[in-house]
Amino acid sequence: MASIPKSDGGSLSDFAAAADDSVRATFTGGRGLGEFLQTIDKLTPEEIDLLVDQAIKLLEGFYAHLPLKRAMHGVDPLQRLRLLQRRLPQLASEIAFHHEMTDIFTSLRDLHTNYILPSHFSQMTAFLPFRVEACFDGGRRKYIVAQTVQGFSHATFVPGVELTYWNGVPIDRAVEIAASYHAGSNPAARHARGVAGLTKRAMNISPPPDEEWVVIGYTDLAGNALEFRADWAIIGLPPEADAVAPDVPSAAAAALGLDLEGDTFRRINKLLFAQHVIKAKRDLESARINARVTSMAAGAAPGETAAAETVAVESAVSGTQSTMPDVFSAQVVNSGGKAYAYVRIFTFSVGDDVAFVNEFLRLIDLPEMPKNGLIVDVRGNGGGLIWAGERLLQLLTPRTIEPCRLQFINTRPNATLCKSVDQLKSWAPSLDRAVETGAAFSAAFPITAPERCNDIGQRYYGPVLLITDARCYSTTDIFSAGFQDHKIGRILGTDRNTGAGGANVWTLELIRQFFAAGGNPSPLDQLPKGASMRVAIRRTLRVGDEAGTELEELGVTPNAEHKLTRNDVLNNNPDLLARAAAELAGLTEPVRRFEVKSARANDKLSFELATDNVDYVDVFVEGRPRGSRNVADRAVKFVLPENQEFRLSASAMSIELRGYAGGKLVCCRRLQA
Repeated sequence: MASIPKSDGGSLSDFAAAADDSVRATFTGGRGLGEFLQTIDKLTPEEIDLLVDQAIKLLEGFYAHLPLKRAMHGVDPLQRLRLLQRRLPQLASEIAFHHEMTDIFTSLRDLHTNYILPSHFSQMTAFLPFRVEACFDGGRRKYIVAQTVQGFSHATFVPGVELTYWNGVPIDRAVEIAASYHAGSNPAARHARGVAGLTKRAMNISPPPDEEWVVIGYTDLAGNALEFRADWAIIGLPPEADAVAPDVPSAAAAALGLDLEGDTFRRINKLLFAQHVIKAKRDLESARINARVTSMAAGAAPGETAAAETVAVESAVSGTQSTMPDVFSAQVVNSGGKAYAYVRIFTFSVGDDVAFVNEFLRLIDLPEMPKNGLIVDVRGNGGGLIWAGERLLQLLTPRTIEPCRLQFINTRPNATLCKSVDQLKSWAPSLDRAVETGAAFSAAFPITAPERCNDIGQRYYGPVLLITDARCYSTTDIFSAGFQDHKIGRILGTDRNTGAGGANVWTLELIRQFFAAGGNPSPLDQLPKGASMRVAIRRTLRVGDEAGTELEELGVTPNAEHKLTRNDVLNNNPDLLARAAAELAGLTEPVRRFEVKSARANDKLSFELATDNVDYVDVFVEGRPRGSRNVADRAVKFVLPENQEFRLSASAMSIELRGYAGGKLVCCRRLQA
C-alpha cells in the first residue's frame, strides 16, 4: 500500500493484520481517498452525455413511481436531467457530474431508482473504522460508537462513547445533513441512512466523501470531552457469489426487490464487524464441496450428490447455528420465566428461494427452539428475491397467502416489453386498453405465483411477532406488509414505520436484455465503463384490509414501538427482546400444537394428530373435503378412505388438515401422502 490511511486508533495495515484470512486481502489492497481519486478512469464528454440521455429515457419510459414522486416531493427529474444535459460543458469535474446525477436520483426519495457510478467507483467502498448507532438514554436521543473494526485500538475511543460533534458540526445537525444525501422515502428512513452514512459510503450509488478525514468530538466513558481523527479508507467489496445476477435475463432477476445501498451497507458491516460470519460461510462451503467431490467420485447420481451436500452442511453446524450464517441467526430468548424462539433474517438476497425457505423451516423445527412463541427480526434487511419473502409467510399462518399485486406504468416501451416477454404477458392486455381508457397503470398481477406461496403450508403453530425498523426495505417491506395483511401476528417496530419501498426493481441492462430476448430493439443503450442505472419498474399494491394501497412512501406501521436503548446497542438487544417477549406473553390467543403423523399402506392412509387448543379437524384430499373429526383427549386418529366414496390414487396425493377452535381456522398442515 503506497498510501496507508491511518486513524488515531490504527491503520489499514493494522486492520489487515488482525483480519480473518478470508478478508485480509481486501484490507491489504486498500488505499487512502486522495490516492484513489488520482486513479479515476475518466469518462469522455460523449460518454457523460450518453449517461444523461439514457437516464431521461429510463425514467420517462419505465419509472413506475414518477407521478407519485412528482406529487409528493414536488420534483421534476426529467427537467433537471435535460437542464444538466444542456449545462454539461459548465461542470468543473467528473466528480461534480456524479454528484449532480446522484442528487437528481436522490431527489426522488426512492432507494430502488439509482444512478450507479462507473465500475472504478462501484466496485469500491469507503469506510471509517467504527460504527455509529442511535439510541435513547434518559429520554434523549444519543449517538454512540457501537463497534470498532478488528485491529483498532484506542485508549478512550471505545464502544459506548457518545459522539457530540462531527467536523465541528453538532452531531444532531451532522446526521440531518448526512440524511439529506440519502433517498429514504420518509423521515425515519432518511434518519437511519444518515446515521449509517456517517461512517461508510456505498460508492456504487454515492460519490466518494468530500473530506479525506473527519474529526469527531466525543465524551469518553469517564465523561471527558475529547476529539478523535479518522481517515477515510477505500477498499474493494467482494461480490456475493450466491445472489441473483441482476443483469442476466431470468425469472429470478425479474423478481428482485432490493435496496442496493442498504444491501451494500449490510455487506460492508459484515466485512468490517462480522468476519466470523464470512469465515463460517467459507467453512460450510468447504464442507459442501468436499461432500460433492466424494459423492461424485463414488459415482453417485446428481440427486444423491445434492443430498450428500445437504447432510454434510447440516452436520457441520450444531444447536441453533444456521447453514446460511450470513442470512439467518437463531437463538432461544428467555424472558419472564418463559422461552421463545428467535430468528433474525439479515437479507432476502439469495439465489434460491427454496433453499432459503427450507433453512428457515429447519431452524424453527429444531428441538432446541421453543414452540410457544416465535420472534422474527428483519431489522436492517434491505430485501432481495421477492419469492423468498412471500413464500416464507405460509409457514407462520393457517390462512391462504395472497401475494402482493404489481403494476407497470402506462408507457409505450412498457407495452412493447410486456407483449414480447412471456413472463410479462399477463400485463400486456391492460396496457393495450390503456391507450383507449387513459388508465395510468396496467392491471395488477402477482410476481410470486399463489400456488408457490401455499405449497408448504403452516409449520409453526405458536404466536409470532415481527420486529421491523426504518431500514426494512423492498422485499422486506413486502414481507412485513404480507405479515400484517394476513393477520399473522403483532409487529414491534424500533421506528415508526418500515422504509416504505414498494417496488420490483430492474437494471437498465436487464431491460435491454429482455427487449433483445423478445426480439425487439431496445430503446436503451449500453452504458460506458461499467456505469448502470436501476428503476422501480413495477409498483406494489397491498392485499387484505389494505387491498390496493401503495406500499411506496407509506410502508408498514407497527402495532407498537420500542426505542432502542444504550443496552440494546452495546449488548445485542436485551431490552428489545424482553419487550418482544412481553408482547408475546400478553397475547390472549392460546399456544397451539398440531403434530401430524401419517402412514400409507396399499390403498389406505392412516393419520395420528396430537393437538392442543383445537376443537375439530377437517380433512381435504386434492382440494376436496373428505370429512370432519372431533378432537378427543387432544388427539385424533382416522384412516382414509373410510368407505368407497373415493379411492386413493397410486401416486402421492395432496392432503390438507385444517384445525378449528371456536369456529375459527387456527391450524393447518399440508402434506403429500
